[in-house]
Amino acid sequence: MSIKNPTYIFPSFLSSIVNSYTQIFFSNNRIFALILMMVTFFDFWAGLSGMISIIVSNAMAYLIGFNRMNIKKGYYGFNSLLVGLALGVYYQPGPEFFIVLIFSSMLTLLLTLMLEGVVGKYGLPFMSLSFLLATWLVSLATRQFTTLHISERGIFMTNEMYELGGHHMVASYNWLTNADIPGSIRLYFTSLGAIFFQYHLFAGILVAIGLLIYSRIAFILSLTGFFSAVAYYNFIGANIHELSYAYIGFNFILTSIAVGGFFIIPSRWSFLWVILLTPLISIILTSTNVIFSIFQLSVFSLPFNIVVLLFLYSLKFRERFYDKPQLVEYQQYSPEKNLYSHVNYKARFGKSLFFPFELPFWGEWKVTQGHDGKFTHQGDWRHAWDFEVTDEEGRTFSGDGKKREDYYAYNKPVIAPADGYVEEVIDTIGENDIGKVDLDHNWGNTIILRHADQLYTKLSHLKKESIKVVAGDSVRKGQVLASCGNSGRSPVPHIHFQVQATPYIGSKTIDYPVNHYIRHKDGNFELRSYESPGNDVIVSNISKNSSLEKAFHFIPGQKFSFNVSQPGGNDYPLDWEVQVDAINSMFIFCEKSNSRAYFRNDGDIHYFTHFEGNRSSVLFKFFLGAYKVMMGYYSNLLVKDQFPVNTFNNLIVQTAQDFLAPFWIFSRSEYTLRYLGMDDALMQTNIRLQSVVSAKVGRRSVRRMECDLFAGPHGLERFVIRENEKTINVNLVGER
Repeated sequence: MSIKNPTYIFPSFLSSIVNSYTQIFFSNNRIFALILMMVTFFDFWAGLSGMISIIVSNAMAYLIGFNRMNIKKGYYGFNSLLVGLALGVYYQPGPEFFIVLIFSSMLTLLLTLMLEGVVGKYGLPFMSLSFLLATWLVSLATRQFTTLHISERGIFMTNEMYELGGHHMVASYNWLTNADIPGSIRLYFTSLGAIFFQYHLFAGILVAIGLLIYSRIAFILSLTGFFSAVAYYNFIGANIHELSYAYIGFNFILTSIAVGGFFIIPSRWSFLWVILLTPLISIILTSTNVIFSIFQLSVFSLPFNIVVLLFLYSLKFRERFYDKPQLVEYQQYSPEKNLYSHVNYKARFGKSLFFPFELPFWGEWKVTQGHDGKFTHQGDWRHAWDFEVTDEEGRTFSGDGKKREDYYAYNKPVIAPADGYVEEVIDTIGENDIGKVDLDHNWGNTIILRHADQLYTKLSHLKKESIKVVAGDSVRKGQVLASCGNSGRSPVPHIHFQVQATPYIGSKTIDYPVNHYIRHKDGNFELRSYESPGNDVIVSNISKNSSLEKAFHFIPGQKFSFNVSQPGGNDYPLDWEVQVDAINSMFIFCEKSNSRAYFRNDGDIHYFTHFEGNRSSVLFKFFLGAYKVMMGYYSNLLVKDQFPVNTFNNLIVQTAQDFLAPFWIFSRSEYTLRYLGMDDALMQTNIRLQSVVSAKVGRRSVRRMECDLFAGPHGLERFVIRENEKTINVNLVGER
């Protein structure tokens, strides 16, 4: 069979080409890529040379067996693109030239791989260093190649503009050339075009438009970096025309985008560093120009590479102020996405880095003494809790309360708050009569559990000889360890619970939150996460509901088949599958829309974390509607969360927000989920949940969507989406 489609040669062939263009601006935006591709073809032979270089490098990378994802993302193509453009602009096309071009592309790939290993060893990007090395080496070598001829293109630009677009193109070019545009602005646009070796306003304006489409923050950063340089040159009296030489002022533009929004979360701090790094770029640019002029070579993007790599490397040695500026941990190839996702993740999961502890009991208990207590829990031991059981009238005992057995808490199970190992056990202390305390054995019968390095929990005042574990035992979260008693400094039966950094009885406490718990108040329920329960509140662990657990406990390999009903009778089938990526992140995949909804489940709560793909798809709407679901059922419980502001927003509002985001986030996207009803309380089935997704500016809602979720005995049965008076019904018809 003949191979006509290049995608048969290796997968993602076209993506590897397209992404090679946008990687120069740290982007993967397809529209931006097409604009940049068009810019390179203002000089046809230069554009063709760049395209050939990409194909040669990517094909070679694939055939040798290098990482396919890196090939697809354009990592191995963008340096070759720049080399191809540089050579294509400088030399006349011909057989000899294209032979040199092919081997130059191969050299660039090998240099890229070497730098990936050498520079990557320090956790740094290889940037465009291989482009610089390859271009310099080839430029020096080709001076001895007598069959190569220097190009004369670019001398008579009007002739080339005529070839591109006839009289209209020439007229537009002349109008732009003669327009009364301030010199610094003209230089800004020309510097943008010079990144692709196109030294005229047309190219720069198109690149600026593409940059604005790709990222409003990147566009502002490009202006900030370049005009900070103009201001600096004017202030120190330097020769501003230095920026006009080969238009190497693009070093300031690329550095500002890299430092201000790609490798670092956009913020006031990142913009400040863009301004502070400007003089450094200028120093390196001027000094290297002097050195390289001896060899008749251009410095190209060398100052940009040096400054960015030096700055990123220096940040690795910080001992404090890690968020000033904050490095990007998960790269999304967009300053806006990097910023919004960071802010959202910090708000949602910023405290989830804590080791997850649950409350050490079943059922509902009252915090009779919390942190900074009235009687004990003071000084070095102030971060602790005392728990007791109360009745509907708030009493902790029945009868006259003179016997230990009168107290509701007495003899109740005490459970492990998390997985761990038993560090120490005391089980021989006698129990006190009501109102009496044993000051000689302050903590009474006690269990100390080790959960991680420098992380222990202590359960005290336990019932004598009720402890079911010994030192060295491993325990699981929720395992019964002992019974509540009245030993030690305990006038009435209760559980004393604390977290500490050392394994000793009497160790100082540390301030550490409970992972998730339910707060009970006047018949209402509140979900609290990563908090320390306060005084006099009734709390419990989340009581799991079997239907909700089955509905939202997604397992890799699980497949769902739905029937989607839309207005107008446009019904269609839909299939989803739960999958796992290379770094063990789980997601629901929809082949129809080629979309992924990533999620996590900590046992108590299902969270969606981020979405990739078609935002008109049913999967995206399910991602929104089931963004956060607790696995327990509590009538009228309200769960709240928030989205990154660019997830669900009005287009006009979002565009305005993008420009201001590093300095002020004025809009927000909110999520609420209410537990509306459960038809069969005994079987815990036929549950209806309703979520509301809204984008707001102040109190005004600019976009809104509702989603009803229905869970039955077999899990998720259906969900209904309502937005803009349009209703979509999605019914589960099969699961395996």
